[in-house]
Amino acid sequence: MSAPPADVNHTFNDDELKALAAYGEVRRHDSGEQLVSPGQQRTDMLVTLSGQTHIFVDGADGPRRLGWMERGQFAGDIGVLTGQASLARVDMGEAGEVLHIPFDRFQKLLVENSALSDVFVRTLSARRAFALSRNDAPVIVLGSALDRSVFALRDFLTRHGTPHTWCDPVLNELGARIVDAKGLADDQLPAVVLGSERVLVRPTVNDLASELGSDLLPDGAAADVIVVGAGPAGLAASVYAASEGLTVLTLESAAAGGQAGTSSKIENYLGFPTGISGQDLADRAAVQAQKFGVRLAAPVRAKALSALEDQTWCVETTDGRLLNGRAVVIATGAEYRQLDIEHLETFEGAGVYYGASPLEAQLCGDAEVAVVGAGNSAGQGAVFLSKTAKTVHVLYRRADIRETMSEYLVRRLEETENIILHPQTEIAALKPHCADSSAPRLAALTVKTPDGELELPATFVFLFIGAAPATDWLPPTIARDPRGFIKTGPLLEPRDLVRGGWALERMPSPYETSLPRVYAVGDVRAGSVKRVASGVGEGSVVVSDVHKALAELT
Repeated sequence: MSAPPADVNHTFNDDELKALAAYGEVRRHDSGEQLVSPGQQRTDMLVTLSGQTHIFVDGADGPRRLGWMERGQFAGDIGVLTGQASLARVDMGEAGEVLHIPFDRFQKLLVENSALSDVFVRTLSARRAFALSRNDAPVIVLGSALDRSVFALRDFLTRHGTPHTWCDPVLNELGARIVDAKGLADDQLPAVVLGSERVLVRPTVNDLASELGSDLLPDGAAADVIVVGAGPAGLAASVYAASEGLTVLTLESAAAGGQAGTSSKIENYLGFPTGISGQDLADRAAVQAQKFGVRLAAPVRAKALSALEDQTWCVETTDGRLLNGRAVVIATGAEYRQLDIEHLETFEGAGVYYGASPLEAQLCGDAEVAVVGAGNSAGQGAVFLSKTAKTVHVLYRRADIRETMSEYLVRRLEETENIILHPQTEIAALKPHCADSSAPRLAALTVKTPDGELELPATFVFLFIGAAPATDWLPPTIARDPRGFIKTGPLLEPRDLVRGGWALERMPSPYETSLPRVYAVGDVRAGSVKRVASGVGEGSVVVSDVHKALAELT
């Protein structure tokens, strides 16, 4: 077991404790008193003033004490900042006094006091990173690796930065012991064990999200700005809007980061000379947004956008919630395209995937893998998968991959021994391992080449074949280009404004749509560059236009 890094703890001095006291209330607790229970959401920030507070985690082998906090030290990890469910239990070890800072007051502190905020964000983030590096997490997923429901649950936990352990009861002795201990039958899998007491039987991703508190947005919530989408553009808009004093609600249909969040390594993003994974970049941006008070909810999918009589906008979610905003920033990006081949949906999440993260790489260790696509995301995925896969076959329709992929990535592909390039090649059929539809497995691929059809022994397929704009939920009055991307600013024609009911004396600002105070940034916008850096730039720049437009309403 590795020792925790030095930055997982901090001891406040007396002056800092005095500053903290203005935000909370001092309470005395007896030895053995429970201060935080596992699963509790929106917990207080607890700063020990005297005595000791002890932190326990219920893992696969039972409860274990992680450590204790003495005077000037505080409990919790990044979940205290986000309001998500606590993964640990906090008890009073030795009687003493504790400063309780309520969740709402803690959010206020993070915005008002940059010195204290830096300490909390750095330490809480380091604790979550350390927890992710360990193998004894309090969240346990039970089920087969090739069960698409298991993959969906693990993908959700991974992309939300939740420490968890996965056990296949058939292949793993620990998994079998847990299944027996919890009295679970085969038809009750997959299951998720949360701490020592809670077990979710065959949960959906939304069930798990509710338990973990990743969606704390009530029906009827309102804000200055609603940001729909938490990819690079949406997160940038959220950070800049909140840091400049606007209230912000941010909705994400999957997890923070969008498509960029599934990238194994982004090497050409300014300021990261050795590269950074899309997940790490998304995690940092999400914490930064929530530090400034952004209410980030995921997974939440927008269903409709409509205008209200008081010049505000209403975003309806698929679960029926109605959210009101004076302005809306659409940053829904684009959704991966599917191959038009038979039985594709049967293998999605069970052999066919749309991203190459460590989770997928773990599944296809020492296997034959096919990556379909000729863009940078395909190249990054192929290089990443080559570290664990036996062979990576890169399939693309073009004759020259350099037409669409950055030169540094092409060189990387050519120099990697276990990567094979297949130009002018596409998948014709998926060959199942067996006819048992309850447990689909890929055995091979039939591919079309210039020399005819042949069979590749690939048992995993990763699709990076472009994307379509995620705009189906928007009203027809919002102008789009022929491919469905949202038109903004100078791309809007007079007829677009007439159809959108534009009644303002001014013309739309650069990222404003045909609907006033509704903006589009990032990949969903017509004419965008489709790069992480440009998405971040658009998301940050649009906020100044939002400010000006909101001033028109006052």
